[in-house]
Amino acid sequence: MAQTKGHRKKRQVVTFVILMLLREVGSEFIQYSVLEETESGTFVANLTKDLGLGTGELAARGARVVFKGNRQHLQLDPQTYDLLLNEKLDREELCGATEPCLLPFQVLLENPLQFFQAALQLRDVNDHAPEFLEQEILLKIPESSQPGTAIPLKTAQDLDVGSNTVQNYTISTNPHFHLFTRSHSDGRRYPELVLDKTLDREEQSELRLTLTALDGGSPPRTGTSQVVVAVLDINDNAPEFAQLLYEVQVSENSPVGSLVITVSARDLDAGTHGELSYSFFQSSNQAIQVFELNAVTGELRLKRMLDFEEIRSYRMEIEASDGGGLSGKCTVAIEVMDINDNAPELTMSLLISDIPENTPDTVVAVFGISDPDSGDNGKMTCFIQDHLPFLLKLTVDNFYTLVTEGALDRESQAEYNITITVTDLGTPRLKTQHNITLLVSDVNDNAPAFTQTAYTLFLRENNSPALHIGSVSATDRDAGANAQLTYSLLPPHDPRLPLASLVSINADNGHLFALRALDFEALQAFEFRVGATDRGSPALSSQALVRVQVLDANDNAPFVLYPLQNGSAPCTELVPRAAEPGYLVSKVVAVDADSGQNAWLSFQLLKATEPGLFGVWAHNGEVRTARLLSERDAAKHRLLVLVKDNGEPALSASVTLHVLLVDGFSQPYLPLPEAAADQAQADPLTVYLVIALASVSSLFLFSVLAFIAVRLCRRSRAAWVGGCSVPEGPFPGHLVDVSGTGTLSQSYQYEVCLTGGSGSNEFKFLKPMIPNLLPQGANEEIEGNATFQNNFGFN
Repeated sequence: MAQTKGHRKKRQVVTFVILMLLREVGSEFIQYSVLEETESGTFVANLTKDLGLGTGELAARGARVVFKGNRQHLQLDPQTYDLLLNEKLDREELCGATEPCLLPFQVLLENPLQFFQAALQLRDVNDHAPEFLEQEILLKIPESSQPGTAIPLKTAQDLDVGSNTVQNYTISTNPHFHLFTRSHSDGRRYPELVLDKTLDREEQSELRLTLTALDGGSPPRTGTSQVVVAVLDINDNAPEFAQLLYEVQVSENSPVGSLVITVSARDLDAGTHGELSYSFFQSSNQAIQVFELNAVTGELRLKRMLDFEEIRSYRMEIEASDGGGLSGKCTVAIEVMDINDNAPELTMSLLISDIPENTPDTVVAVFGISDPDSGDNGKMTCFIQDHLPFLLKLTVDNFYTLVTEGALDRESQAEYNITITVTDLGTPRLKTQHNITLLVSDVNDNAPAFTQTAYTLFLRENNSPALHIGSVSATDRDAGANAQLTYSLLPPHDPRLPLASLVSINADNGHLFALRALDFEALQAFEFRVGATDRGSPALSSQALVRVQVLDANDNAPFVLYPLQNGSAPCTELVPRAAEPGYLVSKVVAVDADSGQNAWLSFQLLKATEPGLFGVWAHNGEVRTARLLSERDAAKHRLLVLVKDNGEPALSASVTLHVLLVDGFSQPYLPLPEAAADQAQADPLTVYLVIALASVSSLFLFSVLAFIAVRLCRRSRAAWVGGCSVPEGPFPGHLVDVSGTGTLSQSYQYEVCLTGGSGSNEFKFLKPMIPNLLPQGANEEIEGNATFQNNFGFN
């Protein structure tokens, strides 16, 4: 609670401000003078001379004239900076009887902030004639009155002041009276009728005189009233008041009809000479309008409500007259007691509704406060809400400035609703509130921010040109042009990347487009940076990384590496008739340039000369015997193997294998089936003789070597088959991945064929054309085939 009160004290700015610290606030006082009733637009003064500033400097600093309240009595010529009357002024309306009549104002320079105190004095002109409140004054004078008796008369009222008010009184010529003009202690003049000659009621019971009041104007103005003198019989005792001076205090909120005071007088005479009546004597017109006097009881009551701010005191004379023409007088002084019936007033002199952010100590508003009440009722405090980045500073004469407390941030709060509260110290306290809406304008103090620091986009190969592949997006906390973004591609770090021919970006919305069709086999991924730049001044920018992953499409059919299909002669595999089921005849080796499931290959035997004799393993392309061979099986066989990938749609390739069944590997040559048949038909006897001689001569040696070779070959192939790697993970059992874990990971060239010659045939086993690219398993198989070839005498 104590902390809140302390913070509020700081906001209320009740403490004094040392003007020496406010160098921008001037302390010089300038006073101008002008006659009342002067026409509007009349020249009063020139500010350039009085302030010592040039016209250009006054214009640049935003000079203006500020009066308290809502009336602007002077206007400032924006070209010459002359002070001109804004309206015809009436001194009596603005100041009443107060003299001198000063209308204070300030000359305000906005940038930098500076005040000059000034006042406009209204000089009185004789525009009002004296006026008697009664057109006829009745005087009752006993005939026993002695010469030299002085009888005060009622005064005339004149709204002018100084020499223009009533200065003298005259009476019409008569043989009984002359007039003498006297002065009160406050300077007001009043007439006194002096008896020169004894009155005789029997000779003349009534006299009529003309009383004239003259002011000091040039020419003077006059006002008249008729004085009726009634001559009475002798009356020994004049009425006497109990008090010569009655003083009373009346609250301004007293209701109409309230008793103010009762005056009382007594008369020692009896009869009609002792009967008293009370009346106003020497009272102002304002007093008669506010108070009413009971002629019988002497009660003084309110005729209408009092207003302390209009008239703070009344002074009047009351006369008690008896029936014999004698009278007595007393003075009633009434002081109006102020109550807190006026809320403070706030007059805004300068108001800025839009200020840029990041500008410290900016003047938002200049205003003045006032309260027509008095005492504590007229003392004021001024404050704004807590927890706002603004301060109130007191300058001079209840003028305040509202300034920013440090720089504002539009992104935190773009609008402030400030309530200036002015409270007086009366009981009860009255307050006035003034609301200000302040908009904080934007400056470019925030760089664009991408929604992600890195974007990953996926693009399938063989795309159509100008395809939208994705978008980048950035935001800017600023507003207006400072938040309008432009996107661009930044130069790539790798100068070899042809970014300008790969992608483009829409500068307005950040959409990315592929400029040409991409090939996964040539470019699988690339990355670049994009920039977002705002349109502020200076412009701010930021960057984000974009990675483009090219997705593979099934656009490459499997390619068969072995056996090659473009040789001059078809390749033939030799299979001994003694081969057991599962004997490895050959292996179809194929690759696929695609990746993923598009490169998963499966093998299928489409067509065979004798179905059921051979089979193809689906996942690795191995061609093996499905059963034992017999003498009834044909010697030559043709197999059609289909290689298919797992893409959508699937692509395939086919390869033809020629298989020759042989009884053993001791034959000196192995002719092609067609050639062997022709030769057998041509010379069967020669062939039989050669075979018989060869068989007899090498039967024993060949049998031993053949047995050993077959056993070694079976063991070698069994070991090789058992060491084949199977792809890991979710891989179908009938597929083989050739991207690095399948049959082959790179392209190879093999040559396996039977070539025919004039005298003898030559069988060439599997030999790699690019041996340095073969995997380890392939090298072992080739080496085994080479050993087999050397052992059996094949070149």
